[in-house]
Amino acid sequence: MNKKPSQSLVAELKPFVAPFRFDGSSEFHLKSQKTRERGGLDKGQGEGIIEANHKRLSDFQEKLYAQDSWSLLLIFQGMDAAGKDSAIKSIFKGINPQGCEVHSFKRPSTLELEHDFMWRSVIALPQRGRIGIFNRSYYEECLVVRVHPEILAEQKIPARLVTRNIWRERFEDISSFERYLARNGTVILKFFLNISKEEQRQRFLARLDEPSKNWKFSMADIAERALWDKYQAAYQDVIRHTSSEAAPWHVVPADHKWFARVVIGSTVVSALDTLDLQFPKVDPASLQEFKLVRKALLAEGQGAKKAVRSPVKQVRGT
Repeated sequence: MNKKPSQSLVAELKPFVAPFRFDGSSEFHLKSQKTRERGGLDKGQGEGIIEANHKRLSDFQEKLYAQDSWSLLLIFQGMDAAGKDSAIKSIFKGINPQGCEVHSFKRPSTLELEHDFMWRSVIALPQRGRIGIFNRSYYEECLVVRVHPEILAEQKIPARLVTRNIWRERFEDISSFERYLARNGTVILKFFLNISKEEQRQRFLARLDEPSKNWKFSMADIAERALWDKYQAAYQDVIRHTSSEAAPWHVVPADHKWFARVVIGSTVVSALDTLDLQFPKVDPASLQEFKLVRKALLAEGQGAKKAVRSPVKQVRGT
């Protein structure tokens, strides 16, 4: 991303991007990150920014697709009920589905367990010109697998390779992989939706109280909630060890869903703006051909008009 962005847009969105961005150049402590931050906005102002970002994102996505050079990989992580699904649905409303694909990574299948832990993510990476969205990702291998070590035993890794250093090794592997992708034209943006334990409690209650949300609730969510502190420690470790200039983490205050969407949308739009996306220019030879085709099409239209104005006269019988 070495092109100059439009300074006015970057400056406008910077207050909703920079405070939440971590690229490994400074120390990170998850407990110091506020979950109820609103960036000095009220909800009405936030919704105005969200709407403006919809239009910007739609324009950038069309050029990204047409240029067919860069790709964009967005990674969403967070505790249950952090708002990942609704954020994706809201922010990418109106985007051409031909240029955007969402992948949700659940418990690995039998086939996936026959491969290395990155395999299922690699085959889902976005093509050039496309936006790929990972709703959860390969980072689960350093989060849920770390909190539940019994899952690691299912991965058929040779026993002598499963050492106390395995998490640090996975951090290194992931960082190297992301650096490789960046060097090949994939822009990587990672979002941790940082929700408070109290807000999660309220959202779980809403799922229980509202019939239309009952389907979202699972008893497994409560079991995972009991491991809250372990997950927070795991997330802190992940962000500390895998934040880089090539693939920064954005720790998004998620207690207010609307502000989370302001931060995420502004981050995506700002990143796309740095790519100096343009519609491809047609070469002079093709432009000359276009002139000939245009002339032929116009002549064809004139011929059709004459045929309508001068219908064939019927010959009267004697």
